[in-house]
Amino acid sequence: MIDQLLSVSTRNALSNLAQTVTQGAASPAAATGQASFGNVLSQLAGSVSNKLEGAEAVSMKSMTGDVPTRDVVNAVMDAEQSLQTAIAIRDKIVQAYLEISRMPI
Repeated sequence: MIDQLLSVSTRNALSNLAQTVTQGAASPAAATGQASFGNVLSQLAGSVSNKLEGAEAVSMKSMTGDVPTRDVVNAVMDAEQSLQTAIAIRDKIVQAYLEISRMPI
């Protein structure tokens, strides 16, 4: 039950991050066709969310015996690795923001 709540809260946090990033101001990079920082973060959040949902779906299928245990473990480990990567990137972004905010003007 706790795992289900954590996965729902993680999924909600990732979707909120994606919405916040995509609602930002338009950048010159978007006008020239280059990938903007916001778009990259949005794609990252969407990718992690999809992996988490896929791992959850595979684990549900394993309860009925449709999926072997090995596939479940692979899907969950892949989703966990993606989530850890997203958390590390988030931490670096927050750290960079804090450093910039402490700079004297």
